[in-house]
Amino acid sequence: MEPGESVSGKVAKVTCEDCFFKRNLLCALDCDAPCPTFRPDHPDGLRPPQQLRFVFRQERRRQLAWALPSAQEQAALHA
Repeated sequence: MEPGESVSGKVAKVTCEDCFFKRNLLCALDCDAPCPTFRPDHPDGLRPPQQLRFVFRQERRRQLAWALPSAQEQAALHA
C-alpha cells in the first residue's frame, strides 16, 4: 500500500500534521496546507523514493546479418 493510501484504495488527503518536518519540529513555515517540501512521516525517518531497477539486456551477437564482408572474404569471392 502506498503512503497516504487508505484501505479502500483511495488516496487520503495529507495535512501539515502528517509531514516529517512538522512532527520533528524541523518545519520553519507557518502554513495550514502541505507545502512543496512535504515528506510523509515514517518510523524509519526520511526515505528516498523507490527507484526503478536496472536490467541488463542480453548481449547482442557480434556478427550482424547485414554487415559487409571483410577484405579477405571479398577477395575470396572474386578469386
